[in-house]
Amino acid sequence: MQSPANGPDRPSDGNLSRYGWTADLAAAFSPYRDTGLIPARIVRVDRGRCDTVTGHGAVRAGTSALHAPEPLLAPCTGDWAALRPGPEPELAALLPRSSAIVRSSASRSSHGQALAANIDTVVVTVSLAIPLDAGRLERLMALAWDSGARPVVALTKADLAANADAVRAEAGLLAPGAEIVTTSGADGQGVDVLTALLSGTTVLIGPSGAGKSTLANALLGEDLLATGEVRERDGKGRHTTVRRELLPLPGGGVLIDTPGLRGIGLHDAADGLEQVFGEIEELARDCRFGDCAHDSEPGCAVQAAILAGELPRRRLDSYRKLQRENAWAASRNDARKRAERVDRQKAITRHQRAIYRFRGPRP
Repeated sequence: MQSPANGPDRPSDGNLSRYGWTADLAAAFSPYRDTGLIPARIVRVDRGRCDTVTGHGAVRAGTSALHAPEPLLAPCTGDWAALRPGPEPELAALLPRSSAIVRSSASRSSHGQALAANIDTVVVTVSLAIPLDAGRLERLMALAWDSGARPVVALTKADLAANADAVRAEAGLLAPGAEIVTTSGADGQGVDVLTALLSGTTVLIGPSGAGKSTLANALLGEDLLATGEVRERDGKGRHTTVRRELLPLPGGGVLIDTPGLRGIGLHDAADGLEQVFGEIEELARDCRFGDCAHDSEPGCAVQAAILAGELPRRRLDSYRKLQRENAWAASRNDARKRAERVDRQKAITRHQRAIYRFRGPRP
Protein backbone atom coordinates (compact mmCIF):
# COMPACT_ATOMS: atom_id res chain seq x y z
CA MET A 1 0.00 0.00 0.00
CA GLN A 2 1.39 3.36 -1.01
CA SER A 3 1.90 6.07 1.57
CA PRO A 4 -0.11 9.26 1.06
CA ALA A 5 3.09 11.15 0.40
CA ASN A 6 4.01 8.98 -2.59
CA GLY A 7 0.63 7.86 -3.86
CA PRO A 8 -1.36 9.08 -6.84
CA ASP A 9 -3.07 11.76 -4.69
CA ARG A 10 0.19 13.47 -3.83
CA PRO A 11 -0.11 17.17 -4.81
CA SER A 12 2.22 18.65 -7.37
CA ASP A 13 4.76 20.93 -5.71
CA GLY A 14 5.06 22.64 -9.09
CA ASN A 15 1.72 24.31 -8.41
CA LEU A 16 3.44 26.10 -5.53
CA SER A 17 6.20 27.62 -7.67
CA ARG A 18 4.21 30.81 -8.21
CA TYR A 19 4.13 31.19 -4.42
CA GLY A 20 7.90 30.86 -4.08
CA TRP A 21 8.48 27.10 -3.79
CA THR A 22 12.12 26.25 -4.61
CA ALA A 23 14.44 23.27 -4.76
CA ASP A 24 15.95 24.32 -1.41
CA LEU A 25 12.50 24.31 0.20
CA ALA A 26 11.80 20.90 -1.32
CA ALA A 27 15.01 19.59 0.25
CA ALA A 28 14.07 21.08 3.64
CA PHE A 29 10.65 19.46 3.38
CA SER A 30 11.93 15.99 2.43
CA PRO A 31 11.90 14.58 6.02
CA TYR A 32 8.14 15.15 6.18
CA ARG A 33 7.17 13.46 2.91
CA ASP A 34 7.07 9.88 4.11
CA THR A 35 4.85 10.82 7.06
CA GLY A 36 1.95 11.85 4.85
CA LEU A 37 2.46 15.60 5.24
CA ILE A 38 2.24 18.03 2.33
CA PRO A 39 3.92 21.43 1.79
CA ALA A 40 1.84 24.57 2.24
CA ARG A 41 2.43 28.30 2.41
CA ILE A 42 0.54 30.38 4.96
CA VAL A 43 -1.56 33.07 3.30
CA ARG A 44 -3.33 34.47 6.36
CA VAL A 45 -3.44 33.75 10.12
CA ASP A 46 -6.37 34.51 12.41
CA ARG A 47 -7.88 33.14 15.62
CA GLY A 48 -5.81 30.01 15.94
CA ARG A 49 -6.36 28.94 12.34
CA CYS A 50 -4.84 29.90 9.03
CA ASP A 51 -5.49 29.93 5.31
CA THR A 52 -2.84 28.15 3.27
CA VAL A 53 -2.13 27.35 -0.35
CA THR A 54 -1.05 23.82 -1.30
CA GLY A 55 -0.50 21.84 -4.48
CA HIS A 56 -4.22 21.02 -4.39
CA GLY A 57 -5.32 24.62 -3.80
CA ALA A 58 -6.51 26.59 -0.78
CA VAL A 59 -6.78 24.79 2.58
CA ARG A 60 -8.05 26.13 5.91
CA ALA A 61 -5.97 24.54 8.67
CA GLY A 62 -5.58 24.55 12.43
CA THR A 63 -2.41 25.74 14.17
CA SER A 64 -2.86 24.37 17.69
CA ALA A 65 -0.08 21.80 17.20
CA LEU A 66 2.39 24.67 16.69
CA HIS A 67 1.64 26.53 19.91
CA ALA A 68 4.84 28.17 21.17
CA PRO A 69 5.55 30.30 24.24
CA GLU A 70 7.52 32.71 22.04
CA PRO A 71 5.23 34.80 19.77
CA LEU A 72 8.18 35.09 17.41
CA LEU A 73 7.91 31.35 16.72
CA ALA A 74 4.18 31.38 16.03
CA PRO A 75 3.00 30.80 12.44
CA CYS A 76 2.78 33.98 10.39
CA THR A 77 1.97 35.04 6.86
CA GLY A 78 4.66 33.86 4.46
CA ASP A 79 5.73 30.83 6.50
CA TRP A 80 6.20 27.50 4.73
CA ALA A 81 4.70 24.62 6.65
CA ALA A 82 4.18 20.87 6.72
CA LEU A 83 0.44 20.30 6.66
CA ARG A 84 -1.43 17.16 7.70
CA PRO A 85 -4.33 16.80 5.23
CA GLY A 86 -7.67 15.23 6.08
CA PRO A 87 -11.15 16.16 7.29
CA GLU A 88 -9.57 18.54 9.81
CA PRO A 89 -6.28 19.77 8.29
CA GLU A 90 -3.62 20.81 10.78
CA LEU A 91 -0.17 22.38 10.52
CA ALA A 92 2.40 19.98 11.93
CA ALA A 93 5.64 21.96 11.56
CA LEU A 94 7.14 25.12 10.12
CA LEU A 95 10.12 25.06 7.77
CA PRO A 96 13.10 27.26 8.76
CA ARG A 97 12.62 30.91 7.79
CA SER A 98 15.04 32.49 5.34
CA SER A 99 14.09 36.00 6.50
CA ALA A 100 11.48 37.77 8.63
CA ILE A 101 10.36 41.23 9.63
CA VAL A 102 10.42 41.27 13.43
CA ARG A 103 9.30 44.01 15.79
CA SER A 104 8.77 44.15 19.53
CA SER A 105 5.32 42.84 20.39
CA ALA A 106 2.53 45.39 20.53
CA SER A 107 2.24 44.76 24.30
CA ARG A 108 5.76 46.23 24.73
CA SER A 109 6.87 42.99 26.36
CA SER A 110 10.31 41.50 25.74
CA HIS A 111 8.91 39.18 23.08
CA GLY A 112 9.40 39.67 19.36
CA GLN A 113 6.61 39.41 16.80
CA ALA A 114 7.11 38.27 13.21
CA LEU A 115 5.10 40.40 10.80
CA ALA A 116 5.96 38.37 7.68
CA ALA A 117 8.33 35.52 6.88
CA ASN A 118 10.43 34.32 3.94
CA ILE A 119 10.44 37.68 2.20
CA ASP A 120 12.76 38.95 -0.52
CA THR A 121 11.77 42.62 -0.84
CA VAL A 122 10.46 45.06 1.79
CA VAL A 123 8.65 48.10 0.38
CA VAL A 124 8.55 50.90 2.97
CA THR A 125 5.68 53.23 2.07
CA VAL A 126 5.94 56.96 2.76
CA SER A 127 3.06 59.32 1.94
CA LEU A 128 3.91 62.46 -0.02
CA ALA A 129 0.61 64.01 1.05
CA ILE A 130 1.97 64.92 4.50
CA PRO A 131 5.36 66.17 5.81
CA LEU A 132 8.03 63.49 5.95
CA ASP A 133 8.53 61.95 9.40
CA ALA A 134 12.28 61.35 9.39
CA GLY A 135 12.37 59.35 12.62
CA ARG A 136 9.62 57.00 11.47
CA LEU A 137 11.34 56.34 8.15
CA GLU A 138 14.64 55.56 9.92
CA ARG A 139 12.82 53.20 12.28
CA LEU A 140 11.05 51.38 9.43
CA MET A 141 14.28 51.12 7.48
CA ALA A 142 16.01 49.52 10.50
CA LEU A 143 13.25 46.88 10.58
CA ALA A 144 13.53 46.37 6.83
CA TRP A 145 17.31 46.01 6.70
CA ASP A 146 17.35 43.73 9.74
CA SER A 147 14.85 41.36 8.10
CA GLY A 148 17.46 40.04 5.70
CA ALA A 149 15.43 41.19 2.69
CA ARG A 150 16.14 44.06 0.28
CA PRO A 151 14.47 47.36 1.21
CA VAL A 152 12.84 49.71 -1.30
CA VAL A 153 11.23 53.05 -0.36
CA ALA A 154 7.98 53.84 -2.19
CA LEU A 155 6.95 57.48 -1.97
CA THR A 156 3.18 57.22 -2.41
CA LYS A 157 0.41 59.67 -3.36
CA ALA A 158 2.61 61.60 -5.78
CA ASP A 159 -0.61 62.96 -7.33
CA LEU A 160 -1.17 64.91 -4.08
CA ALA A 161 2.40 66.19 -3.64
CA ALA A 162 3.79 69.62 -4.43
CA ASN A 163 7.40 68.90 -3.41
CA ALA A 164 7.99 65.28 -4.41
CA ASP A 165 11.57 65.92 -5.61
CA ALA A 166 12.61 67.53 -2.33
CA VAL A 167 11.10 64.71 -0.27
CA ARG A 168 12.76 62.14 -2.51
CA ALA A 169 16.15 63.77 -1.91
CA GLU A 170 15.58 63.83 1.85
CA ALA A 171 14.41 60.21 1.87
CA GLY A 172 17.59 59.23 0.06
CA LEU A 173 19.65 60.66 2.93
CA LEU A 174 17.53 58.89 5.55
CA ALA A 175 17.52 55.52 3.77
CA PRO A 176 21.04 55.03 2.37
CA GLY A 177 21.47 52.00 0.14
CA ALA A 178 17.77 51.68 -0.71
CA GLU A 179 16.10 52.40 -4.03
CA ILE A 180 13.66 55.34 -3.83
CA VAL A 181 10.63 55.25 -6.16
CA THR A 182 7.99 57.96 -6.51
CA THR A 183 4.57 56.38 -7.06
CA SER A 184 0.86 57.05 -7.21
CA GLY A 185 -1.61 54.21 -6.91
CA ALA A 186 -4.34 56.59 -8.10
CA ASP A 187 -2.89 57.37 -11.54
CA GLY A 188 -0.30 54.58 -11.86
CA GLN A 189 2.77 56.84 -11.75
CA GLY A 190 5.94 54.87 -10.98
CA VAL A 191 4.12 51.55 -10.52
CA ASP A 192 5.98 49.99 -13.46
CA VAL A 193 9.31 51.18 -12.02
CA LEU A 194 8.47 49.70 -8.63
CA THR A 195 7.27 46.44 -10.19
CA ALA A 196 10.62 46.03 -11.94
CA LEU A 197 12.38 46.19 -8.55
CA LEU A 198 10.27 43.49 -6.92
CA SER A 199 11.31 39.86 -6.75
CA GLY A 200 10.07 36.76 -4.99
CA THR A 201 7.96 37.63 -1.96
CA THR A 202 7.34 41.34 -1.38
CA VAL A 203 5.88 42.88 1.77
CA LEU A 204 4.48 46.40 2.13
CA ILE A 205 4.96 48.14 5.49
CA GLY A 206 4.16 51.62 6.72
CA PRO A 207 1.73 53.60 8.88
CA SER A 208 -2.02 53.82 8.35
CA GLY A 209 -2.85 56.30 5.63
CA ALA A 210 0.42 55.81 3.75
CA GLY A 211 -1.42 54.32 0.77
CA LYS A 212 -0.25 50.72 1.11
CA SER A 213 -3.53 49.11 0.02
CA THR A 214 -3.98 51.50 -2.90
CA LEU A 215 -0.43 50.79 -4.04
CA ALA A 216 -0.97 47.06 -3.52
CA ASN A 217 -4.07 47.15 -5.74
CA ALA A 218 -2.04 48.93 -8.43
CA LEU A 219 0.66 46.23 -8.23
CA LEU A 220 -1.96 43.46 -8.27
CA GLY A 221 -3.74 44.97 -11.25
CA GLU A 222 -7.16 44.89 -9.60
CA ASP A 223 -8.93 46.21 -6.50
CA LEU A 224 -8.56 43.21 -4.19
CA LEU A 225 -7.83 45.19 -1.01
CA ALA A 226 -10.06 47.73 0.72
CA THR A 227 -8.92 51.34 0.85
CA GLY A 228 -10.09 54.25 3.00
CA GLU A 229 -9.96 58.01 3.42
CA VAL A 230 -7.38 59.76 5.60
CA ARG A 231 -7.54 62.89 7.75
CA GLU A 232 -6.15 65.92 5.95
CA ARG A 233 -4.49 67.42 9.04
CA ASP A 234 -2.14 64.50 9.75
CA GLY A 235 -2.60 62.00 6.93
CA LYS A 236 -3.71 59.26 9.29
CA GLY A 237 -6.30 56.75 8.19
CA ARG A 238 -8.32 53.86 9.56
CA HIS A 239 -6.90 50.35 9.37
CA THR A 240 -8.51 49.19 6.13
CA THR A 241 -6.13 46.22 6.15
CA VAL A 242 -6.83 44.31 9.36
CA ARG A 243 -4.55 41.32 8.87
CA ARG A 244 -1.53 40.31 6.84
CA GLU A 245 -2.44 38.57 3.60
CA LEU A 246 -0.41 36.98 0.81
CA LEU A 247 -1.56 37.39 -2.80
CA PRO A 248 0.05 36.34 -6.14
CA LEU A 249 1.30 39.14 -8.39
CA PRO A 250 0.34 39.02 -12.09
CA GLY A 251 3.95 39.16 -13.27
CA GLY A 252 5.20 36.52 -10.83
CA GLY A 253 6.02 36.48 -7.15
CA VAL A 254 3.67 37.26 -4.29
CA LEU A 255 2.70 40.32 -2.28
CA ILE A 256 2.00 40.64 1.45
CA ASP A 257 -0.01 43.67 2.54
CA THR A 258 0.15 44.54 6.24
CA PRO A 259 -2.02 46.61 8.58
CA GLY A 260 -0.76 50.09 9.36
CA LEU A 261 1.92 50.04 12.03
CA ARG A 262 1.11 52.31 14.98
CA GLY A 263 3.85 50.87 17.17
CA ILE A 264 7.16 50.03 15.51
CA GLY A 265 9.29 48.82 18.39
CA LEU A 266 12.73 47.48 17.55
CA HIS A 267 13.66 43.94 18.56
CA ASP A 268 17.31 42.90 18.25
CA ALA A 269 17.80 45.17 15.22
CA ALA A 270 21.45 46.16 15.73
CA ASP A 271 22.42 45.15 12.19
CA GLY A 272 19.58 47.19 10.74
CA LEU A 273 20.60 50.28 12.71
CA GLU A 274 24.18 49.98 11.50
CA GLN A 275 22.93 49.93 7.92
CA VAL A 276 20.53 52.87 8.33
CA PHE A 277 23.09 55.03 10.12
CA GLY A 278 26.08 53.86 8.12
CA GLU A 279 27.62 57.35 7.86
CA ILE A 280 27.75 57.64 11.67
CA GLU A 281 29.30 54.19 11.95
CA GLU A 282 31.89 55.23 9.36
CA LEU A 283 32.69 58.50 11.14
CA ALA A 284 32.99 56.72 14.49
CA ARG A 285 35.94 54.69 13.17
CA ASP A 286 37.97 57.92 13.10
CA CYS A 287 37.19 58.92 16.70
CA ARG A 288 40.23 59.14 18.98
CA PHE A 289 38.73 56.72 21.50
CA GLY A 290 37.25 53.34 20.59
CA ASP A 291 34.48 53.70 23.18
CA CYS A 292 33.63 57.29 22.18
CA ALA A 293 30.04 58.22 23.09
CA HIS A 294 30.09 61.06 20.52
CA ASP A 295 29.22 63.59 23.19
CA SER A 296 32.04 65.82 24.47
CA GLU A 297 35.07 63.55 24.10
CA PRO A 298 38.16 65.11 22.50
CA GLY A 299 38.87 63.90 18.98
CA CYS A 300 35.28 62.85 18.27
CA ALA A 301 34.89 62.62 14.49
CA VAL A 302 31.10 62.50 14.75
CA GLN A 303 30.87 65.79 16.67
CA ALA A 304 33.39 67.32 14.27
CA ALA A 305 31.13 66.37 11.35
CA ILE A 306 28.16 68.00 13.10
CA LEU A 307 30.11 71.22 13.73
CA ALA A 308 31.20 71.25 10.07
CA GLY A 309 27.60 70.91 8.92
CA GLU A 310 28.29 67.52 7.35
CA LEU A 311 26.01 65.57 9.70
CA PRO A 312 22.67 66.84 11.07
CA ARG A 313 22.49 66.71 14.86
CA ARG A 314 18.96 65.30 14.53
CA ARG A 315 20.47 62.28 12.79
CA LEU A 316 22.77 61.53 15.74
CA ASP A 317 19.93 62.09 18.21
CA SER A 318 17.73 59.63 16.29
CA TYR A 319 20.56 57.07 16.17
CA ARG A 320 21.05 57.29 19.94
CA LYS A 321 17.32 57.02 20.62
CA LEU A 322 16.93 53.88 18.51
CA GLN A 323 20.11 52.36 19.96
CA ARG A 324 18.77 52.89 23.51
CA GLU A 325 15.44 51.35 22.57
CA ASN A 326 17.10 48.36 20.94
CA ALA A 327 19.41 47.85 23.93
CA TRP A 328 16.44 48.06 26.32
CA ALA A 329 14.55 45.43 24.33
CA ALA A 330 17.62 43.18 24.29
CA SER A 331 18.13 43.52 28.05
CA ARG A 332 14.46 42.77 28.71
CA ASN A 333 14.70 39.71 26.51
CA ASP A 334 17.84 38.49 28.29
CA ALA A 335 16.24 39.10 31.71
CA ARG A 336 13.13 37.18 30.69
CA LYS A 337 15.18 34.25 29.45
CA ARG A 338 17.20 34.20 32.69
CA ALA A 339 13.96 34.22 34.70
CA GLU A 340 12.59 31.37 32.62
CA ARG A 341 15.75 29.32 33.22
CA VAL A 342 15.48 29.97 36.96
CA ASP A 343 11.80 28.98 36.95
CA ARG A 344 12.58 25.76 35.09
CA GLN A 345 15.35 24.90 37.55
CA LYS A 346 13.04 25.60 40.50
CA ALA A 347 10.38 23.37 38.96
CA ILE A 348 12.91 20.55 38.54
CA THR A 349 14.05 20.97 42.14
CA ARG A 350 10.44 20.89 43.41
CA HIS A 351 9.79 17.76 41.37
CA GLN A 352 12.89 16.03 42.73
CA ARG A 353 11.93 16.90 46.32
CA ALA A 354 8.41 15.60 45.75
CA ILE A 355 9.80 12.31 44.45
CA TYR A 356 12.08 12.05 47.49
CA ARG A 357 9.17 12.67 49.89
CA PHE A 358 7.04 10.10 48.09
CA ARG A 359 9.74 7.45 48.27
CA GLY A 360 10.56 8.27 51.84
CA PRO A 361 14.02 8.24 53.42
CA ARG A 362 16.38 5.46 52.38
CA PRO A 363 16.85 2.66 54.99
